[in-house]
This record gives sequence, C-alpha cells and structure tokens, in this order.
Amino acid sequence: MATKPQLQDRPRVLIAGGGYVGLYVAFKLQKKIANSGGIVTLVDPLPYMTYQPFLPEVAAGSIEPRHAVVSFRKHLPETEFIQGKVTQVDHANRKATVQPADGGPAFEIPYFDIVMAAGAITRTFPINGLAEEGIGLKTIEEAVALRNQVIERIELASTMTDPAKRKRALTFVVVGGGFAGVETIGELEDLARNLAGKNSRIDVKELRFVLVEAMGRIMPEVTEKQAEWVVEHLRSRNIEVLLNTSLADASDGRLKLINMPDKSAADEFETDTLIWTAGVQANPVAKSTDFPIDERGRIKAGADLRITGEFGPLENAWTAGDVAAVPDLTGGGVGGFCVPNAQHALRQAKRLAKNLWASRWDKPLVDYKHTTLGAVAGLGLWKGVAKVGKVGFRGPIAWLMHRGYHGLAMPTFERKVRVIWNWILSVLMGRDIAELMDLDQPRAAFRAAAAPAPKAAAAPVPEPAKVPEPAK
Repeated sequence: MATKPQLQDRPRVLIAGGGYVGLYVAFKLQKKIANSGGIVTLVDPLPYMTYQPFLPEVAAGSIEPRHAVVSFRKHLPETEFIQGKVTQVDHANRKATVQPADGGPAFEIPYFDIVMAAGAITRTFPINGLAEEGIGLKTIEEAVALRNQVIERIELASTMTDPAKRKRALTFVVVGGGFAGVETIGELEDLARNLAGKNSRIDVKELRFVLVEAMGRIMPEVTEKQAEWVVEHLRSRNIEVLLNTSLADASDGRLKLINMPDKSAADEFETDTLIWTAGVQANPVAKSTDFPIDERGRIKAGADLRITGEFGPLENAWTAGDVAAVPDLTGGGVGGFCVPNAQHALRQAKRLAKNLWASRWDKPLVDYKHTTLGAVAGLGLWKGVAKVGKVGFRGPIAWLMHRGYHGLAMPTFERKVRVIWNWILSVLMGRDIAELMDLDQPRAAFRAAAAPAPKAAAAPVPEPAKVPEPAK
C-alpha cells in the first residue's frame, strides 16, 4: 500500500519552485523559521538551482556545468527538500498537491505560508517541426546537450563527402534576439571558430550562423545605438542577423523563414541545430491554484510581494520572480510591471523573505522598489556589451564587466569561487573543447560488451569432388 513521504509536523513555509526566488527565500528564512519552531519546505523537480545567465558560457565550454548550479542539499541544510513539483494549490484550506519526481502517487502537504516561486518556462508557438527539431536554453541539461551537439556536428562534418549534408551539419540557427539569443550565438560562434581552427578538414568559412529576430531590433534592454553596434559586430564575424524575420516551419530540419509583417517568404535552408530563445512565459502551475492571475498567466502581486486579489492581499500567500506580476514602482517596467530577469528575481526574493518574517511579528512590510542598474552581455571571449545607467560600454571592458557582475551575483561563496577559478583556468589553458558523448545512452558501451554480437557461422566445408570411375 502506497504511503506519502514522511514530512516534518511543524508549521510550514512551503516554497513552490527552486529558482532564484525559491533558493534565496529558503536560504534567508531556514534558520529563523527553524529556531521559531517551524520548517521551510522547498519543492522543485530538480535537486539544484540553475544560474541561467551562465548557460551560454556552459554551452561554449567556458564554465563547468556543475559550477553553474547550486545544490539544495549542500546549501540549504535546514530546509526540508522534496524533489517533485507542486501541481495544485488550495489556499483556502492551506494545502498543496505535490507530484513526486519518481512518478509515484501525488500527495497533499499542509502549510502555514506559501511562496509561489515557480518561475517561467520557454514560450513557444505552434510551428511545424519546432518541438521535434528545436532545443531551448533554460536548463543546464540543454546547455550541455547543445555544446555536445555543436562539437559533434563539426567533427562529423569534417569527414562528410556529401556537400548538402556537410552544409546542413555546419549551419547553426538561433531564433530570438533578446539577451539569451545574442549571448548564445556569440558564445557558440566563438566555440565553433576555435574548433574549426584545430581541424584541418574544416574551413572556418564553411560555418554558418544565423540569428532570427521577429522585431526590427535586438536586445531591447540596451540602447538602440548599442543594439546597432551588436548587430554590426555579429555581422563582422559572418553571423547573419535577420531582423523583421520569423520562423514559419521547421519540419525535418528544413527551415522556412518569412518576412514580418507581410508574411512573405524570406529564406529556406536546412540545419541540424535549431536553438529557440524567443521568450518565456509564466509557469502554467499558476493556473492550477485559487490565486488571482492576470491575462498573461502571472499571479497578481502587490508591491510588498503578497499575492493580491480583488479585495486586497491574501493572508500568508507570497510570490515573486517570473511567475508573478509585481508592480514596478520605478515606472520603468513594461506595462507597469517588473520585467522577468534575474536582477529583479534576486532582489525580490530578499525583500520577500524580510517581509514574510516581519509579518510573523506584525511589523510593517516594505514595498519592493529597485531601479535597474543596467545590463551586461558576453558575446564570446573578450567580446561584450554593457549599459550602466546611461553610459554604454562595448568590447573587452564590457566583457570584463559582464563577468564581474555575474561572478558576484552567482549564489553562494563556494559557487563564486568555482566559477571564477573556471575562468582563470580558461585564460591560462584555453577553452575546454572535449565532447562528452552518449550522455543520453550511458549504458551503450556496457551493453555492447555484455551482449556481444554472435559469432558468424563457420562456412561449410565443401565435399571432395568425386573421381569418375575408369571405363571398363
């Protein structure tokens, strides 16, 4: 008979989601709540938090994959961790339904406070072939797979004799011209050029990189002048930047592009590597709760980060990050709300933790207000763009600013040290270009050894020819 996991019987702060918000809220509250007789419980399908701004560098081999994630077990010792996902919330009865990661039966978990921190998922569109041919870049697993894919395609293409197959293998496409897309194509082109330079059978000119963006400009977070410079910089590296262009079909890896807004045909070609970075959307779990949500599927929040309905704040219900519609009191947010980025999520998490703790003692809550410091982006080794206040930077200094900011923003001192040490090793010893093959089939070599192919049957021995008897 199946039973639910043994849970601690203490007043619970339940955190749904282990991204920036979930990790920091748990980190800031775990000791305080434990000392007051309660427990912080974190539920997430993965046993670690992923620092997503590092994913392009993980894909390019500049950062060891494990160093871009933060282990819950290691850094949240006083937090009750459940590997699974919250699938429903009944706040009226203070209960949430959890689906374990092992596929076992779902169970209910009671709570006193709940923090909805489920973040966002990749936003896609109903484009034929996209689900089958594309890959996103929101998880560490995608970054590792992408790195292996690029290395494998270049290596295999070097021995291909069919021109069409070779061209397809050496064509790499990124859809989405935001920060994620621009950083991804910049880092991967840098990696590919490095690989081609070490393989005498590949000419760097054979590499084709294409960035597809439906809008008339890229990177809305920086100034228009900086965005124009980035386009010029990418094109100087023979990266095709197609603005006002959209992906219409990706069936069997044959991409059909169209012009915006008249939907006329733009280009058509084949690729083995299609990377989708065209935006995010709030985690759909928000719709499986009794919390108020807006037209974009985000949970409605007040400036103090309490979930807020038609009749005011809901008691003991909190939210922040990409799953939440948090008012931007600076007036700079799109539609009056904070944009979904790491800078806001980290700072909202710290404010939420303070407010939640203050609410326990009936102390006044403080509204979240943060003026964006700027934006930084890496475009490959020693190449970058940055905007700090109204001042723009580009080139090596912007690249150093990018690494400096994210090196300091990486959660926990231990992970900061590992990442920075990674960078130092890369400067001293060069980029790591080793491909880890067959990660999706780790037992393939063992199965081949344990079940060898049967020996070929011995050829039958021919019967000796009969000698005819002499005539009598």
